[in-house]
Amino acid sequence: MGLFKKIKEALRKTREAFSRKIDALVSHGELDDDFFEDLTDILISCDLGVKPSMQIVDELRIYARKNKIRSAVEVKKALKTILANQLEDAPKIEFNYPLVITIIGVNGVGKTTTIGKLAKYFQNQKKSVTLVAGDTFRAAASEQLTMWAERSKTRIIKHAEGADAAAVVYDGIASAKAKNTDVLIIDTAGRLHTKTNLMEELKKIGKVTAREYPDAQKLTFIVLDATTGQNALNQITAFNESITIDGIILTKLDGTAKGGVVVAIERDLKKPVVFIGTGEGIDDIEPFDAKDFVEEMF
Repeated sequence: MGLFKKIKEALRKTREAFSRKIDALVSHGELDDDFFEDLTDILISCDLGVKPSMQIVDELRIYARKNKIRSAVEVKKALKTILANQLEDAPKIEFNYPLVITIIGVNGVGKTTTIGKLAKYFQNQKKSVTLVAGDTFRAAASEQLTMWAERSKTRIIKHAEGADAAAVVYDGIASAKAKNTDVLIIDTAGRLHTKTNLMEELKKIGKVTAREYPDAQKLTFIVLDATTGQNALNQITAFNESITIDGIILTKLDGTAKGGVVVAIERDLKKPVVFIGTGEGIDDIEPFDAKDFVEEMF
């Protein structure tokens, strides 16, 4: 399946929920207060969030008056432009090599699967990759990551269950430097922000990477389950109180109609969505593109 088709399919449920409601409103609506109130409700229902939805509709009202828009069809075009601008204004990340990516997130969001997909993605970009099994807290976590390493034919550095995660990272960095590895991807234990000991472990891992690999670009990505909608924003906010999150990887987008949460993430939290999951296969991960995303929402 081609890139465009993957994105199209991943956003199918969001598009069906969002575009169907928008089209119904446009076909029967006049540009009055009820129209804009109904439009706000539609945006909220697709998990753009209450505040972003209200702000976007306010921008639409101003745009409509300024440009003397009279028809609901023209408003739809304007909404598409505004959403695209919102996403394109978010900060962008450019990868530099050597690169260290630390992956964080709560259990069950697809963190290990995402790491396997990322390994394959960077390999497809002709980059050498090493994985670090830094989740020494959860039973069988190392074995699961090893399975993905085998599927993607990627080197993996691991210790025994219960080992010091920072020590595994230290060895992973030493191995990556010795072999001139382009990309080092570090798995970490799934955690809630309330787990003080695990949050301290994350900080320790950050100190090790900063000290041992000063020349590498270091990024921390949080993996979020798109089906949780607005709860995803709460996770970002909570984690960001303890560590700096550089970007978001959104998984399970193909299983939800809540894709509008991407707009809330980038608009309110000023954190870029870097990758989106487009399916269950090892190649089913793609860099996020704002223009494609908005195009497919409509």
